[in-house]
Amino acid sequence: MQVEKVAASRLADADFMNLGFGDVFSDHMVTCKFEEGNWSEPKIGPFEPIPMSPASLALHYGQTVFEGLKAFRGTKDGRVRLFRMDKNADRLQDSCERLCIPVLDRRIFIDAITELVKLDQEWAPSNRGEALYVRPIVIATEGHLAVRPSASYMLVIFTSPVCEYFAQSRSRLYLKAEERFTRAAPGGTGYAKTASNYAVTLRPINDSVNQGYDQILWLDGQSHRFVEEAGQMNIFFRLGETVVTPELGGTILPGVTRDSVLTLLKEQGIPCLERRVLMEELVDAEAAGTLQESFGAGTASVVVPIGRINYLGNDICLPEASNDDLCPALYDQILGIQHGELEDRHQWMTTVDG
Repeated sequence: MQVEKVAASRLADADFMNLGFGDVFSDHMVTCKFEEGNWSEPKIGPFEPIPMSPASLALHYGQTVFEGLKAFRGTKDGRVRLFRMDKNADRLQDSCERLCIPVLDRRIFIDAITELVKLDQEWAPSNRGEALYVRPIVIATEGHLAVRPSASYMLVIFTSPVCEYFAQSRSRLYLKAEERFTRAAPGGTGYAKTASNYAVTLRPINDSVNQGYDQILWLDGQSHRFVEEAGQMNIFFRLGETVVTPELGGTILPGVTRDSVLTLLKEQGIPCLERRVLMEELVDAEAAGTLQESFGAGTASVVVPIGRINYLGNDICLPEASNDDLCPALYDQILGIQHGELEDRHQWMTTVDG
């Protein structure tokens, strides 16, 4: 892989004691172009602006997909490890197919990320829970105004040292069940990681934050009665002794952390169900005392507890935190694997050597 290193690193200017989320970017980035029917070999060069025509189809019609994954520094050995990037490679391919973007070979994706993180591994923070966030994005670059797929594309991959997404808020999240706006509808792009899925969330999330909520609980686009996602996270409910999460049906993003949580729970013998969850079911479960716990799961947040959900003007209140809660245990398990503290039984981690 062709590599052009920066003349002078910006690492010394980064304030690792006060990391935000996505405020600082590492020295290098990967670029890879699709032209004349083929993807070129990826190149690594300095992190810098990319040239783009004002008529690029990505800007006008949103033909773009992206991914998000993390690399973690081991708390014991200091080695940097990437978490489940094979799953991100598969999801990127699915997103590309839905957006009519030429599918990128997963080997190119994995090798490019590995080489980039290896080169910029000094940017990976040392504190537990912090990480080097990796953002791959594919954009349609052809300058044209017809509503059709682009003939040319660019893959860009860059990294950013980040804190935990909810590091500033140690209290359990307060969600508003959104009955006005819809994130995704059947037959749409809800399962794809594409920019338009996030653009439509900005107005309702901004409104809910201004009203005192931490995040939105997205409901289905037809009846607004079935649970789908919590902001940009998948959501779980502990009903009695069973953990329930909404099933994937084309409107919900198939989260890598979601899959990890389900794997760990089943491994521990905890009953898990993937099925539709009706809001009225949660109301009834609270009244009956069987709604034990709720938490969100995502790459940025890992696993975060939920304390209240406002639905049609009334709060569904989760019980106070207890030693039996699954959320903190799952959080410690996942971080333990990511930081090399626990055995990686499922081969989720890829160690960056060199």
